[in-house]
Amino acid sequence: MRLSGKTAIITGGARGIGKETALTFIREGAKVMLADFDEAKGHDTMSELQSFGEADFVQVDVTSREQVENMVSRARERFGAIDILVNNAGITSDGFLVSMQEQQWESVIDVNLKGTFLCTQAAVKVMLDQAKGCVLNASSVVGVYGNIGQSNYIASKSGVIGLTKGWAKELGPKGIRVNAVAPGFIITDMTAKVPDKVLDAMKSKTPLKRLGLPEDVAKAYLFLASDDAAFINGQVLGVDGGLVI
Repeated sequence: MRLSGKTAIITGGARGIGKETALTFIREGAKVMLADFDEAKGHDTMSELQSFGEADFVQVDVTSREQVENMVSRARERFGAIDILVNNAGITSDGFLVSMQEQQWESVIDVNLKGTFLCTQAAVKVMLDQAKGCVLNASSVVGVYGNIGQSNYIASKSGVIGLTKGWAKELGPKGIRVNAVAPGFIITDMTAKVPDKVLDAMKSKTPLKRLGLPEDVAKAYLFLASDDAAFINGQVLGVDGGLVI
């Protein structure tokens, strides 16, 4: 198994891409600390994970330093180490530039960008003691190429790419790799609310002529977390079906 003996924290792990990543990791031998703001859904997902291996759940608001530090402390106490951090937690609150409210801007930046910073800062302190670790950040094709009506999301996901590259240079000499994944159109709870004609348009723009699945992204995280990617650092892996070719 590719993650045998490793411990992973996965934020936003109760559903969608985060849940699929947690299931993929635990099936590959990892011990998983699941973290999510949704306590009920988090416990449900944890129960699923425990049928495959060792897992725990902690409710966390990634914008709260206190809660993030508690998450990291609990993972270390429960499993003894933190080998992998997947910064998957994220939200959207779309709107055109001229109508976007300040609260929309701040909430998305807080969760997607500040949350990534706080979680990485706390986890890396443990990884530095171990002289090894792997941080995986959730970006988006939107963060690379932009999109209409998503100023806040674009800024947050572009910021994540910048952090990924800066941290890779800063932490690489300490034995810690930092990479990001940039998904395209993925079938999640968010896309369930999108009209069929919009989904069909997304498919038509994607050379593979389908939307991505959560497991497509989870497998990318698995590769980057594994020893197969031991010499990959500071990269942004697109999982988009060729959308941005």
